[in-house]
Amino acid sequence: MAISVKGLFQLCQQNVVELTFTRRNEMRYPPNRRMLCTLDQKLLNSDLGKKILNFTPPRFAPPYNAAKKNLVTVWDIMMQDWRNVPVEACKVAVAIPTKNQKDFWDFFDKKIKKMSAAQKAAFMDKK
Repeated sequence: MAISVKGLFQLCQQNVVELTFTRRNEMRYPPNRRMLCTLDQKLLNSDLGKKILNFTPPRFAPPYNAAKKNLVTVWDIMMQDWRNVPVEACKVAVAIPTKNQKDFWDFFDKKIKKMSAAQKAAFMDKK
């Protein structure tokens, strides 16, 4: 499903979201990217969020207004860093609610934790 800047921002505040998008910089390989991301501050700032997801709050605000550039800045769970998602080329595949963090950590333990670096790269490169 296609989504707006506000819609993606709100969705990421209460979920871990699997999404796909086409990169704006076509020189980047691969041009398409799949991502697991979130903006849920309770999850990210939890002990497990800091320890396992390596969450670190932003050190400074970006020098531009991301929303005006049709971007949403999210925490990329696989890359464990902040990333900008171009909303015009973004499709949401799945949203995993994080209200009950145990549900997310169960998913993480079953699906993500066991992945090798190569498997994570394959996940991110998959359309």
